[in-house]
Amino acid sequence: MFRRLVPAAVTAGLAAIVVVVGSMPASAADSVTVGLSGVSTTTSSSASLLTGVLTLRSRSAVQVDAGRLTVRVDGVDHKPTVKQAPKRARKAMLVIDTSGSMGVSGMATVRAASKTFLATVPSDVLVGVTSFADTAGVDLAPTLDRKAVQRVVDGLASRGNTSLYAAMSAATTSLGATGDRSILLLSDGADTVARNGPATLSTTVDKLRSAGVRVDVVRFKTSDPDAVTALSGFASANGGSVVPAADTAAVASAFQTAAKALDQQVQFSLSLPGVKAGDHQVEVAGVAGGTSFAFTRKVRFDAPVPAAAPSTVPAPQASAQAIAGGSVVDSLATLTKPNYVPWIAAGLLGLAVLTFVMVVSAPTLQTRRERRVAAIEGYVVGSRSAAREEARAAQHNITESLLDLGEKVMKDRESTKTTMSLIERADLPFRAGEWFVVRVIAVVLGVVGGWLFGAESPMIPLGAGALVGLVLPPVALRFMAARRSKHFERQLPDILMLVSTSLKSGFGLPQALDAVARDTAEPAAKEFSRALAETRIGTDITDALERMGERMGSVSMRWAVMSIRIQRDVGGNLADTLRTTANTLRERESLQRQVATLSAEGKLSAYILVAMPIFLFFYMMRVNYDYVSLLWTDQIGVFMGIGGIVSLFVGMLWMRSVVKIEV
Repeated sequence: MFRRLVPAAVTAGLAAIVVVVGSMPASAADSVTVGLSGVSTTTSSSASLLTGVLTLRSRSAVQVDAGRLTVRVDGVDHKPTVKQAPKRARKAMLVIDTSGSMGVSGMATVRAASKTFLATVPSDVLVGVTSFADTAGVDLAPTLDRKAVQRVVDGLASRGNTSLYAAMSAATTSLGATGDRSILLLSDGADTVARNGPATLSTTVDKLRSAGVRVDVVRFKTSDPDAVTALSGFASANGGSVVPAADTAAVASAFQTAAKALDQQVQFSLSLPGVKAGDHQVEVAGVAGGTSFAFTRKVRFDAPVPAAAPSTVPAPQASAQAIAGGSVVDSLATLTKPNYVPWIAAGLLGLAVLTFVMVVSAPTLQTRRERRVAAIEGYVVGSRSAAREEARAAQHNITESLLDLGEKVMKDRESTKTTMSLIERADLPFRAGEWFVVRVIAVVLGVVGGWLFGAESPMIPLGAGALVGLVLPPVALRFMAARRSKHFERQLPDILMLVSTSLKSGFGLPQALDAVARDTAEPAAKEFSRALAETRIGTDITDALERMGERMGSVSMRWAVMSIRIQRDVGGNLADTLRTTANTLRERESLQRQVATLSAEGKLSAYILVAMPIFLFFYMMRVNYDYVSLLWTDQIGVFMGIGGIVSLFVGMLWMRSVVKIEV
């Protein structure tokens, strides 16, 4: 009997101990921290609804005491309804100090703690990484790819100063404005980069508070008063926590507690009938795991929405169902999101511009076959030809009015002659008015591109986009003209050899040039055909060839024409003269290629050195606007920007003079 009673008594005693321990509040070692976020209001015709989310941070599972939770609105206590927080889009940002004071051991601690955090955090939470040293920036936007997050953390290195405030601002911006958002900050010192520390700290804390972002701080091996003040300010913005840690185990434990907190969230809601529109003082107080908490927020209630009068016209059933289910509202909200509107607008604008260019260019952009068919149809009288002519006339009526403005603008400009020479050299089917329209479209597209990829301040990207659109077309035109001219230069020695051979065979110079026009490739065939066409209307053959050389910008062609003129004046064998000229041009081209090979490395270095600061400027505008905006918001930054631009142009001119060798 005694043997049976002993085990039963032991079992009952253990059960009683478990019950007592389970009912005890969290111990001091297992402290509870409560955060408030997601406070929002919804107003209807009958009442206003106030909601918020409480996040509980503790190593063990704790609950909010629903009976002791109160919400005081303008001094009047109310009992809210408490339930498990619904699933929302959740984002967490790891903000990691990579300054030189962290050292190798500190970064090893960060990597180990990151693995613990990623293994514990719920699977639906998007996790990103922001690091800060001399500068601060988002290394990885919030993502579900845990391996990518760990790769980014493993690649961080310790160096430089501490730009803590810039990092917190960048992380807050990257988290967006919707869903449950939190920051896990690990730092071992105060900000050493901000010029006005207290003011910048206050601005950053206000930004965190207004955005509703919770901050859990791991204070790593620091007792600096400035650091403690800043880190405590971040945590207190929305009910976060500050955990001092001195070793790897303590940091990993703090990271694990922060990850578990994302699964310990409850939502409270309170219906307030007859509340007045405007700002109201709201105080939330209660107990969780034996720990008291209290928050004060200023909340704005909108005016009640009056119930719509019943309509006498019955709405379609599908529309009524969509409105009842909220799908219409959701669809409109989705379409009006600022992230989608610019892309939709840009797509429509690009489609319109492409259509406009095709309409404008259609009368002039014709293939050889179309031109031959058009020439034949000119002698054909019939309905098909008449219909095509009517369609083209209608097309001309549509485009001519749009091109008149371009023609008038280009007519009185001094650069029009040079532009048309380049268009002719590049063999582009553009008139002056059409080229003006192309440039205007390029500027519009540049402005749209600057708007799409701009950051918080759109003026700089818009100006840069307009400048790119203004400069890119003439640069592209010069490039195409120079490429065709170089191709002609490379063909010329072989052409002169062909002419020399034809002359030795008994042909005259016009017959030899006609063979060139028929047998050689573009662009030489087209240019020599044009020169022969000029001779058929009475132009001297040397004058026609000289104009061809000027049209193509060919120094070699001018030399060949000069040799023909000298042979005509003093006599001699033209075939031998052209052969000698061809050999000279071939040796000159060989020397030019050798010089180009030797200077290729310098040219490539110049291209990279010029493009790198421009690319980095636009990249930093996108990922760290607060940092790069100092170039035009701070006086020293303005002088630095001007000095950088001047240095860039001086470097361009100097490197160009170094690598440019005349042959």
